[in-house]
Amino acid sequence: MTTPVCTSASTAAEPATQTLPYPSFSSYVRARQPVLLRTARSLTANPSDAEDLLQTALAKTYVAWERIEDHRALDGYVRRALLNTRTSQWRKRKVDEFVCDELPEPEPVPGGDDPAEQQALHDAMWRAIMKLPARQRAMVVLRYYEDLSETQTAAVLGVSVGTVKSAVSRALGKLRDDPELGLVRK
Repeated sequence: MTTPVCTSASTAAEPATQTLPYPSFSSYVRARQPVLLRTARSLTANPSDAEDLLQTALAKTYVAWERIEDHRALDGYVRRALLNTRTSQWRKRKVDEFVCDELPEPEPVPGGDDPAEQQALHDAMWRAIMKLPARQRAMVVLRYYEDLSETQTAAVLGVSVGTVKSAVSRALGKLRDDPELGLVRK
């Protein structure tokens, strides 16, 4: 009994059965998705864009799955689809940037949108209002927090309009001079 020296010669006599490394598209995707995703991430700056790019390339591969004869070259096919898709996206992108002398965005106002700073200002304002005498405090709250007119404030408190004007003016002066509000405003 002799042992064959060339194993390919001994298998050549047997009928050729084509064994595909990936019997289905889904098995290929399950096996190769992490590697292909790394390739897609190298082509884009955003991980979400990389996932979208890979999905598009895999959709193109799925459409051509039956036409691909050599399944050992699938990675090359998908990489080429990734590159071609990314190139097409790059060419089709819409550029909305224009050169101008001034920036169209306004300068950010310090403390304008920061909720923590807004809360700090709110708290400081209420502490300062609580330092006012009761009558001035009532007039400031009715006038500016309840948004009543001078006449309505005078009617609610049973005083004259002139009294409301002078008391509110003095109260606002005290609020302007409050050192805690001065720190928050800066």
